[in-house]
Amino acid sequence: MFEDVYLWIKALHVIAVISWMAGMLYLPRLFVYHCDAEIGSKQSETFKVMERRLFKAIINPAMIVTWLAGLFLAWSGHWFSFGWLHVKLALVLALSAVHGFFSRWLKDFAADRRPRSQKFYRIINEVPTVLMILIVVMVIVKPF
Repeated sequence: MFEDVYLWIKALHVIAVISWMAGMLYLPRLFVYHCDAEIGSKQSETFKVMERRLFKAIINPAMIVTWLAGLFLAWSGHWFSFGWLHVKLALVLALSAVHGFFSRWLKDFAADRRPRSQKFYRIINEVPTVLMILIVVMVIVKPF
């Protein structure tokens, strides 16, 4: 019975991670395009709605489910003493920090503040990708 629950939680975790990453990769791309939209324009207002809905309906819930399911898996697998999990958790904390920055920038765009350039968001768009690659390596390869 426990093994079945474990597998369902694992599937939920993978689904949540995919959803979280999809949003974390798409939101900064929206920021890039939003930089080009004239403040107060219909396009700018549309980007605000898209960004808010993506963040509130997909990114936030996916992050929460990712954390809850992941911690359950780590606890039930007795992995808290393994070095690879420590590194993975540090990387997921870093991804969560990026999530927090995205939240702040979302509020800036909602208030028509644009203190950063398109180039900044293009570069930032790569940060979740790098973190994701490192996290997957920790989980699959378990080098420590």
